[in-house]
Amino acid sequence: MTADETGADGGLRVLSVVGARPQFVKAFPVSRALAGRHDETLVHTGQHYDEELSDVFFDELAVPEPTENLGVGSGSHAEQTAAVMTRLEAVVEREEPDALLVYGDTNSTLGAALVGAKANVPVAHVEAGLRSGDRRMPEEVNRIVTDHVSELLFAPTEDAVRNLRSEGLDTRTHQTGDVMYDAMRWASDAAHRTSSVHEDIGVDPGEYVLATVHRARNTDDPDRLAAILDGLAAIDGPVVVPLHPRTADRLESYDLHDRAATALRLVDPVGYLDFVALLDGARAVATDSGGVQKEAYFLDTPCVTLRAETEWVETVAVGKNELVGADADAIAAALADPTLPDDDPQPYGDGDAAGRIADVLAETLA
Repeated sequence: MTADETGADGGLRVLSVVGARPQFVKAFPVSRALAGRHDETLVHTGQHYDEELSDVFFDELAVPEPTENLGVGSGSHAEQTAAVMTRLEAVVEREEPDALLVYGDTNSTLGAALVGAKANVPVAHVEAGLRSGDRRMPEEVNRIVTDHVSELLFAPTEDAVRNLRSEGLDTRTHQTGDVMYDAMRWASDAAHRTSSVHEDIGVDPGEYVLATVHRARNTDDPDRLAAILDGLAAIDGPVVVPLHPRTADRLESYDLHDRAATALRLVDPVGYLDFVALLDGARAVATDSGGVQKEAYFLDTPCVTLRAETEWVETVAVGKNELVGADADAIAAALADPTLPDDDPQPYGDGDAAGRIADVLAETLA
Protein backbone atom coordinates (compact mmCIF):
# COMPACT_ATOMS: atom_id res chain seq x y z
CA MET A 1 0.00 0.00 0.00
CA THR A 2 1.54 3.32 -1.05
CA ALA A 3 0.96 6.76 0.46
CA ASP A 4 -1.25 7.67 -2.50
CA GLU A 5 -3.41 4.61 -1.89
CA THR A 6 -4.05 5.28 1.78
CA GLY A 7 -6.41 7.62 3.59
CA ALA A 8 -5.72 10.75 5.65
CA ASP A 9 -2.05 11.10 6.68
CA GLY A 10 -1.25 7.55 5.62
CA GLY A 11 -4.31 6.09 7.33
CA LEU A 12 -6.90 3.72 5.98
CA ARG A 13 -9.98 4.15 3.84
CA VAL A 14 -12.74 2.87 6.11
CA LEU A 15 -16.29 2.20 4.94
CA SER A 16 -18.63 2.20 7.96
CA VAL A 17 -22.16 0.78 7.63
CA VAL A 18 -25.05 1.69 9.94
CA GLY A 19 -28.79 1.21 9.64
CA ALA A 20 -30.59 1.28 13.00
CA ARG A 21 -30.78 3.43 16.11
CA PRO A 22 -28.31 1.48 18.27
CA GLN A 23 -25.77 1.51 15.46
CA PHE A 24 -25.94 5.29 15.13
CA VAL A 25 -25.09 5.55 18.82
CA LYS A 26 -22.22 3.06 18.59
CA ALA A 27 -20.79 4.64 15.44
CA PHE A 28 -20.45 8.24 16.57
CA PRO A 29 -17.59 7.78 19.08
CA VAL A 30 -15.78 5.56 16.57
CA SER A 31 -16.21 8.17 13.83
CA ARG A 32 -14.72 10.76 16.16
CA ALA A 33 -11.77 8.48 16.91
CA LEU A 34 -11.20 7.81 13.20
CA ALA A 35 -11.32 11.50 12.24
CA GLY A 36 -7.91 12.84 11.25
CA ARG A 37 -6.35 9.37 11.29
CA HIS A 38 -8.36 7.48 8.70
CA ASP A 39 -10.68 8.50 5.87
CA GLU A 40 -14.17 7.30 6.75
CA THR A 41 -17.14 6.97 4.43
CA LEU A 42 -20.36 6.48 6.39
CA VAL A 43 -23.14 4.49 4.69
CA HIS A 44 -26.69 4.48 6.06
CA THR A 45 -28.59 1.45 4.78
CA GLY A 46 -31.97 3.04 5.50
CA GLN A 47 -33.12 0.01 7.53
CA HIS A 48 -34.56 2.58 9.96
CA TYR A 49 -36.08 5.07 7.59
CA ASP A 50 -38.18 7.13 10.01
CA GLU A 51 -36.60 10.55 10.59
CA GLU A 52 -37.08 10.28 14.35
CA LEU A 53 -35.10 7.04 14.30
CA SER A 54 -32.27 8.09 12.00
CA ASP A 55 -31.67 11.62 10.72
CA VAL A 56 -32.17 13.27 14.10
CA PHE A 57 -29.36 11.19 15.58
CA PHE A 58 -26.77 12.59 13.23
CA ASP A 59 -27.91 16.13 14.06
CA GLU A 60 -27.77 15.55 17.83
CA LEU A 61 -24.48 13.69 17.85
CA ALA A 62 -22.74 16.31 15.71
CA VAL A 63 -21.25 13.80 13.27
CA PRO A 64 -21.20 14.14 9.47
CA GLU A 65 -24.28 12.99 7.61
CA PRO A 66 -23.83 9.65 5.84
CA THR A 67 -22.33 9.93 2.39
CA GLU A 68 -24.71 7.28 1.09
CA ASN A 69 -28.25 6.26 2.01
CA LEU A 70 -29.17 2.93 0.45
CA GLY A 71 -32.89 3.37 1.11
CA VAL A 72 -33.47 -0.26 2.05
CA GLY A 73 -36.55 0.39 4.22
CA SER A 74 -38.77 -2.33 5.66
CA GLY A 75 -39.29 -5.89 4.51
CA SER A 76 -38.70 -9.47 5.54
CA HIS A 77 -35.29 -10.53 6.84
CA ALA A 78 -34.40 -11.95 3.43
CA GLU A 79 -35.61 -8.85 1.60
CA GLN A 80 -33.71 -6.44 3.85
CA THR A 81 -30.49 -8.46 3.81
CA ALA A 82 -30.61 -8.92 0.04
CA ALA A 83 -31.31 -5.22 -0.54
CA VAL A 84 -28.36 -4.23 1.65
CA MET A 85 -26.08 -6.58 -0.26
CA THR A 86 -27.26 -5.55 -3.70
CA ARG A 87 -27.01 -1.82 -3.04
CA LEU A 88 -23.86 -1.84 -0.91
CA GLU A 89 -21.88 -3.93 -3.37
CA ALA A 90 -21.76 -1.05 -5.85
CA VAL A 91 -20.54 1.33 -3.15
CA VAL A 92 -17.75 -1.06 -2.13
CA GLU A 93 -16.66 -1.48 -5.75
CA ARG A 94 -16.54 2.30 -6.21
CA GLU A 95 -14.89 3.24 -2.91
CA GLU A 96 -12.36 0.37 -2.75
CA PRO A 97 -12.06 0.59 1.05
CA ASP A 98 -9.24 -0.92 3.09
CA ALA A 99 -11.71 -2.00 5.78
CA LEU A 100 -15.46 -2.39 6.13
CA LEU A 101 -16.71 -1.57 9.64
CA VAL A 102 -20.01 -3.05 10.85
CA TYR A 103 -21.87 -2.76 14.15
CA GLY A 104 -24.10 -4.99 16.22
CA ASP A 105 -26.51 -7.61 14.95
CA THR A 106 -29.04 -6.24 12.46
CA ASN A 107 -29.81 -7.32 8.91
CA SER A 108 -27.67 -4.36 7.82
CA THR A 109 -24.76 -5.85 9.78
CA LEU A 110 -25.09 -9.25 8.17
CA GLY A 111 -25.63 -7.95 4.64
CA ALA A 112 -22.64 -5.60 4.84
CA ALA A 113 -20.38 -8.28 6.32
CA LEU A 114 -21.22 -10.71 3.51
CA VAL A 115 -20.53 -8.05 0.87
CA GLY A 116 -17.15 -7.25 2.41
CA ALA A 117 -16.16 -10.89 2.77
CA LYS A 118 -17.08 -11.73 -0.85
CA ALA A 119 -15.22 -8.64 -2.09
CA ASN A 120 -12.10 -9.61 -0.09
CA VAL A 121 -12.34 -6.42 1.97
CA PRO A 122 -11.37 -7.01 5.62
CA VAL A 123 -14.54 -6.81 7.74
CA ALA A 124 -14.24 -5.42 11.28
CA HIS A 125 -17.14 -6.21 13.63
CA VAL A 126 -17.77 -3.85 16.52
CA GLU A 127 -19.62 -5.61 19.38
CA ALA A 128 -18.39 -9.05 18.37
CA GLY A 129 -18.80 -12.18 20.45
CA LEU A 130 -22.19 -11.54 21.99
CA ARG A 131 -24.33 -14.64 22.35
CA SER A 132 -27.81 -15.03 23.81
CA GLY A 133 -27.89 -18.79 23.20
CA ASP A 134 -31.21 -18.53 21.34
CA ARG A 135 -30.90 -19.11 17.60
CA ARG A 136 -34.61 -18.46 17.16
CA MET A 137 -33.63 -14.79 17.39
CA PRO A 138 -32.64 -13.42 13.96
CA GLU A 139 -30.12 -11.21 15.75
CA GLU A 140 -28.31 -14.28 17.13
CA VAL A 141 -27.89 -15.72 13.64
CA ASN A 142 -26.67 -12.35 12.38
CA ARG A 143 -24.06 -12.14 15.17
CA ILE A 144 -22.68 -15.62 14.61
CA VAL A 145 -22.40 -15.36 10.82
CA THR A 146 -20.92 -11.86 10.95
CA ASP A 147 -18.26 -12.93 13.44
CA HIS A 148 -17.24 -15.90 11.31
CA VAL A 149 -16.75 -13.87 8.10
CA SER A 150 -14.96 -10.96 9.82
CA GLU A 151 -11.20 -10.41 9.90
CA LEU A 152 -11.23 -8.28 13.04
CA LEU A 153 -13.51 -8.90 16.02
CA PHE A 154 -13.84 -6.05 18.50
CA ALA A 155 -15.20 -7.70 21.65
CA PRO A 156 -16.66 -5.43 24.34
CA THR A 157 -16.30 -7.78 27.34
CA GLU A 158 -14.38 -10.75 28.70
CA ASP A 159 -17.46 -12.92 28.22
CA ALA A 160 -17.57 -11.99 24.53
CA VAL A 161 -13.89 -12.90 24.22
CA ARG A 162 -14.59 -16.32 25.77
CA ASN A 163 -17.43 -16.91 23.32
CA LEU A 164 -15.20 -16.14 20.34
CA ARG A 165 -12.38 -18.28 21.72
CA SER A 166 -14.77 -21.22 22.09
CA GLU A 167 -15.66 -20.87 18.39
CA GLY A 168 -12.02 -20.87 17.31
CA LEU A 169 -11.87 -17.13 16.58
CA ASP A 170 -9.40 -16.01 19.24
CA THR A 171 -6.65 -14.95 16.81
CA ARG A 172 -9.00 -12.38 15.25
CA THR A 173 -10.28 -11.07 18.59
CA HIS A 174 -9.41 -7.80 20.33
CA GLN A 175 -11.01 -6.84 23.65
CA THR A 176 -11.64 -3.12 23.33
CA GLY A 177 -14.36 -2.30 25.84
CA ASP A 178 -17.79 -1.10 24.83
CA VAL A 179 -18.27 1.85 22.48
CA MET A 180 -21.71 2.48 24.01
CA TYR A 181 -19.97 3.39 27.25
CA ASP A 182 -17.92 5.93 25.28
CA ALA A 183 -21.16 7.31 23.82
CA MET A 184 -23.02 7.41 27.13
CA ARG A 185 -20.30 9.37 28.92
CA TRP A 186 -20.81 12.15 26.40
CA ALA A 187 -24.56 11.81 25.95
CA SER A 188 -25.58 11.87 29.61
CA ASP A 189 -23.85 15.20 30.12
CA ALA A 190 -25.28 16.63 26.89
CA ALA A 191 -28.79 15.41 27.76
CA HIS A 192 -28.78 17.12 31.14
CA ARG A 193 -27.70 20.37 29.50
CA THR A 194 -30.12 20.41 26.58
CA SER A 195 -33.16 18.16 27.06
CA SER A 196 -36.57 19.45 28.13
CA VAL A 197 -38.30 16.12 27.56
CA HIS A 198 -39.67 15.77 31.10
CA GLU A 199 -41.44 19.10 30.83
CA ASP A 200 -42.60 18.32 27.29
CA ILE A 201 -44.18 14.99 28.30
CA GLY A 202 -45.34 16.17 31.71
CA VAL A 203 -43.55 13.70 34.00
CA ASP A 204 -41.19 14.23 36.92
CA PRO A 205 -37.85 12.42 37.24
CA GLY A 206 -38.02 9.47 39.59
CA GLU A 207 -41.80 9.11 39.35
CA TYR A 208 -42.32 7.11 36.15
CA VAL A 209 -41.38 3.86 34.46
CA LEU A 210 -40.00 3.96 30.92
CA ALA A 211 -40.84 1.13 28.50
CA THR A 212 -39.68 0.23 24.99
CA VAL A 213 -40.97 -2.70 22.92
CA HIS A 214 -39.82 -3.35 19.38
CA ARG A 215 -38.51 -6.89 18.85
CA ALA A 216 -40.51 -8.99 16.42
CA ARG A 217 -40.84 -11.85 18.93
CA ASN A 218 -42.90 -9.51 21.15
CA THR A 219 -44.61 -7.24 18.63
CA ASP A 220 -45.61 -9.92 16.10
CA ASP A 221 -47.31 -12.14 18.68
CA PRO A 222 -50.61 -10.59 19.85
CA ASP A 223 -50.69 -12.68 23.02
CA ARG A 224 -47.17 -11.68 24.06
CA LEU A 225 -47.82 -8.03 23.24
CA ALA A 226 -51.09 -8.03 25.21
CA ALA A 227 -49.37 -9.66 28.20
CA ILE A 228 -46.65 -7.00 28.16
CA LEU A 229 -49.30 -4.28 28.10
CA ASP A 230 -51.09 -5.91 31.04
CA GLY A 231 -47.88 -6.09 33.04
CA LEU A 232 -47.06 -2.45 32.39
CA ALA A 233 -50.64 -1.34 33.10
CA ALA A 234 -50.43 -2.85 36.59
CA ILE A 235 -47.68 -0.42 37.63
CA ASP A 236 -48.49 2.48 39.95
CA GLY A 237 -47.65 5.82 38.39
CA PRO A 238 -47.14 6.81 34.76
CA VAL A 239 -45.52 4.42 32.28
CA VAL A 240 -43.98 6.32 29.37
CA VAL A 241 -43.78 4.36 26.10
CA PRO A 242 -42.05 5.95 23.08
CA LEU A 243 -43.69 3.96 20.30
CA HIS A 244 -41.50 2.25 17.75
CA PRO A 245 -43.18 2.35 14.30
CA ARG A 246 -43.50 -1.45 14.22
CA THR A 247 -45.13 -1.49 17.65
CA ALA A 248 -47.56 1.27 16.74
CA ASP A 249 -48.58 -0.68 13.64
CA ARG A 250 -49.11 -3.91 15.59
CA LEU A 251 -51.17 -2.20 18.28
CA GLU A 252 -53.54 -1.02 15.58
CA SER A 253 -53.56 -4.39 13.80
CA TYR A 254 -54.40 -6.30 16.98
CA ASP A 255 -56.98 -3.75 18.21
CA LEU A 256 -54.78 -3.07 21.23
CA HIS A 257 -54.11 0.64 20.70
CA ASP A 258 -57.01 1.99 22.73
CA ARG A 259 -56.23 -0.42 25.53
CA ALA A 260 -52.60 0.71 25.57
CA ALA A 261 -53.43 4.40 25.29
CA THR A 262 -55.82 4.19 28.24
CA ALA A 263 -53.31 2.58 30.61
CA LEU A 264 -49.98 3.96 29.39
CA ARG A 265 -48.45 7.28 28.34
CA LEU A 266 -47.84 6.64 24.63
CA VAL A 267 -45.54 9.18 22.98
CA ASP A 268 -43.90 9.54 19.59
CA PRO A 269 -40.31 8.35 19.20
CA VAL A 270 -37.89 10.81 20.82
CA GLY A 271 -34.39 11.88 19.86
CA TYR A 272 -31.36 10.23 21.36
CA LEU A 273 -30.56 12.87 23.97
CA ASP A 274 -34.20 13.08 25.04
CA PHE A 275 -34.26 9.31 25.38
CA VAL A 276 -31.12 9.36 27.51
CA ALA A 277 -32.75 11.98 29.75
CA LEU A 278 -35.91 9.85 30.04
CA LEU A 279 -33.89 6.74 30.83
CA ASP A 280 -31.77 8.52 33.40
CA GLY A 281 -34.85 9.99 35.11
CA ALA A 282 -36.89 6.77 35.19
CA ARG A 283 -37.26 4.80 38.40
CA ALA A 284 -36.99 1.70 36.18
CA VAL A 285 -37.09 0.70 32.52
CA ALA A 286 -38.85 -2.27 30.88
CA THR A 287 -37.40 -3.12 27.48
CA ASP A 288 -36.66 -5.81 24.93
CA SER A 289 -33.76 -3.82 23.47
CA GLY A 290 -30.21 -4.97 23.98
CA GLY A 291 -28.90 -1.42 23.72
CA VAL A 292 -31.33 -0.03 26.28
CA GLN A 293 -30.36 -2.74 28.76
CA LYS A 294 -26.78 -1.54 28.60
CA GLU A 295 -27.63 2.16 28.60
CA ALA A 296 -29.68 1.56 31.75
CA TYR A 297 -26.66 -0.18 33.28
CA PHE A 298 -24.45 2.84 32.60
CA LEU A 299 -27.05 5.23 34.05
CA ASP A 300 -27.81 3.11 37.14
CA THR A 301 -31.45 2.69 36.15
CA PRO A 302 -32.94 -0.68 37.20
CA CYS A 303 -33.82 -2.70 34.10
CA VAL A 304 -36.51 -5.32 33.52
CA THR A 305 -35.98 -7.16 30.24
CA LEU A 306 -38.99 -8.43 28.32
CA ARG A 307 -37.11 -11.46 27.07
CA ALA A 308 -36.10 -14.82 28.51
CA GLU A 309 -32.43 -14.34 27.61
CA THR A 310 -29.92 -11.57 27.04
CA GLU A 311 -26.62 -11.16 25.25
CA TRP A 312 -25.59 -8.71 27.99
CA VAL A 313 -25.14 -11.33 30.69
CA GLU A 314 -23.05 -8.98 32.85
CA THR A 315 -26.04 -6.76 33.55
CA VAL A 316 -27.93 -9.71 35.04
CA ALA A 317 -24.94 -11.15 36.90
CA VAL A 318 -24.43 -7.96 38.94
CA GLY A 319 -28.13 -7.51 39.71
CA LYS A 320 -28.98 -4.48 37.57
CA ASN A 321 -31.17 -6.37 35.10
CA GLU A 322 -33.95 -8.94 35.58
CA LEU A 323 -35.23 -11.21 32.79
CA VAL A 324 -39.02 -11.64 32.88
CA GLY A 325 -40.08 -12.47 29.32
CA ALA A 326 -43.66 -11.60 28.35
CA ASP A 327 -45.22 -12.70 31.63
CA ALA A 328 -47.62 -10.01 32.90
CA ASP A 329 -47.31 -10.98 36.57
CA ALA A 330 -43.51 -11.18 36.43
CA ILE A 331 -43.31 -7.79 34.72
CA ALA A 332 -45.54 -6.16 37.33
CA ALA A 333 -43.68 -7.76 40.23
CA ALA A 334 -40.23 -6.79 38.94
CA LEU A 335 -41.27 -3.16 38.36
CA ALA A 336 -43.14 -2.78 41.65
CA ASP A 337 -40.00 -2.32 43.76
CA PRO A 338 -36.87 -2.19 41.58
CA THR A 339 -33.53 -2.01 43.39
CA LEU A 340 -29.85 -1.73 42.50
CA PRO A 341 -26.89 -3.62 44.00
CA ASP A 342 -24.43 -1.85 46.28
CA ASP A 343 -21.34 -2.66 44.21
CA ASP A 344 -20.66 -1.13 40.80
CA PRO A 345 -18.34 -3.27 38.65
CA GLN A 346 -17.20 -1.98 35.25
CA PRO A 347 -17.19 -4.93 32.83
CA TYR A 348 -17.51 -2.67 29.77
CA GLY A 349 -14.16 -0.93 29.93
CA ASP A 350 -13.01 2.58 30.71
CA GLY A 351 -14.79 4.63 28.05
CA ASP A 352 -12.06 4.60 25.38
CA ALA A 353 -13.15 1.64 23.26
CA ALA A 354 -13.35 3.78 20.12
CA GLY A 355 -9.72 4.86 20.46
CA ARG A 356 -8.62 1.23 20.78
CA ILE A 357 -10.61 0.30 17.67
CA ALA A 358 -8.89 3.05 15.66
CA ASP A 359 -5.51 1.85 16.96
CA VAL A 360 -6.13 -1.80 16.07
CA LEU A 361 -7.28 -0.89 12.57
CA ALA A 362 -4.06 1.04 12.01
CA GLU A 363 -1.82 -1.62 13.54
CA THR A 364 -3.29 -4.61 11.74
CA LEU A 365 -4.37 -3.30 8.32
CA ALA A 366 -2.12 -0.36 7.43
